[in-house]
Formats: sequence, structure tokens, C-alpha cells
Amino acid sequence: MAEAVQHALMQQGALLDAEALVCASAVAGGIAAALPFLPQAQRLAITSFKGSWTEIASDFYRAMAEKITGAGQAGTDRADGLSRPLAERAAELQSMLIEDWAGEVAGSTYLEETFRIPRSTLHRWQRRGEVVALRKGGRKHVFPLAQFVDGRPAPGISEVLAAITNPRLAWFWLNRPSAELGGRIPIEVLRQDMIEDVVRVARSLSRA
Repeated sequence: MAEAVQHALMQQGALLDAEALVCASAVAGGIAAALPFLPQAQRLAITSFKGSWTEIASDFYRAMAEKITGAGQAGTDRADGLSRPLAERAAELQSMLIEDWAGEVAGSTYLEETFRIPRSTLHRWQRRGEVVALRKGGRKHVFPLAQFVDGRPAPGISEVLAAITNPRLAWFWLNRPSAELGGRIPIEVLRQDMIEDVVRVARSLSRA
């Protein structure tokens, strides 16, 4: 993927200095990191693709440049997926199937049997805002699996939920590459005990 992106840069006449190469690698890494969170049908279509990745990368860069230019003019677009007003984004996520955007999720029974997390503990974390719980259906909640480290929520989850109080919005941001974090996925950064940068960005989003 990184080679295809760099080839695309040459086709576009870009100067392949160190900064351009770093940018190409960051973009390729962000694309690879986002792939597991796509719906299964889309993942299968991408992984089975046999065409020209260079052509696709070229089209991607052109579209990205146009979007960034437009963002600079409007001053409102954000690469983290929370560009629109939070209320509008929250309403959109509420109408979407959790499986289409949240990655792997599970209920309390699965977490108790597989991760050995007692239901009482899970519910206590939920009441205290220490774990992301996504409402599914009426009163049922499911929990994104990527937020757990050694049977506990990743450090910093509670601070993020305090900043982005809508759990769907919080998880939507946590499991996608963030421009403010250099293209890294916030939940992966938290899983590495790197909390301060993630919390700072989350708080800035809540004030936007």
C-alpha cells in the first residue's frame, strides 16, 4: 500500500522529499488501520480487489486535496469525522446499525464468559462512565471489544466519555484515525497507555 501511494505521488508530479514520504506512509497506515472497522462486505470487496492500486491511490489523493482545500476555505471540516455539529452526527449514528460502524461488539454474557468480567463489575463501570456502552434495541447495551485491555477498559476511556458525553459519538471518534493524533487511532493510543494527547483532543472536540 505504501509503495502504491508513493508511486501515485510521482504520477501527480509531487516532490518526493522526506516530508512527502512521511505523509505517504502516514496515509497508508491510516488506510490500513481503518480497514478492520469497515462492514464485512466492504472488507471482502477491498481484499479481493485485483486492479491497479496506484490508480486508486491517485484518485484518493486528488479527492483528499480537494477536501482539504475546501476545509481551509470553509474553516469547518475536520478529518476526524466529527466535522458536522455533534447533534447532527449523533442523530445519524443513532439510525445506523452498530455493526456497520462500531467494529466488534458483545453483550455482558459474552464478556463474562470470554473475558471473565462479572456483570456487576461491567454495570458498575457503565454507571461510572468508565466503559463505552452502546444501546442496541430497547434497553440492551453492547460493548466494543477493542476498548478492553486485560479485562478492563483502556485507561483514559472515562476522560474521553466525560468530554464527549454521547457514547456513540465517543466511540465513533475513538476507533477511527484522527488527524490531530497524526493519523493514529485514539483507542489504540489509549491501549498503549498514552492518555494525555487523546484526552486533550477529545476535550477540544467537545468545545468545537
